[in-house]
Amino acid sequence: MQETPTELMLKGYGLTTAELFYRMPDYRNVLNSFVWQEYDLAPDHPKLFGFIEFWQDSIEGPLHSVRFTHRKMLSSGEWRHVVGEFHYH
Repeated sequence: MQETPTELMLKGYGLTTAELFYRMPDYRNVLNSFVWQEYDLAPDHPKLFGFIEFWQDSIEGPLHSVRFTHRKMLSSGEWRHVVGEFHYH
């Protein structure tokens, strides 16, 4: 069973977005881009680096460069468990 994005964020994961620039296999002077997005752990980024290794091993278009950003959408101090609820007239 796959974890939901909220469960991942509570475990410290953040949304990582990467733009990979690669050369076309038949036209080496042409750069193309591919956008990848996944919940990952900073600062090691195991899923991002795993994807880059997969690309280098399995995809014919050699990588030119990778640009990425990481946004931790929920930190442990921002989450509170609320037990009660108040109703106003």
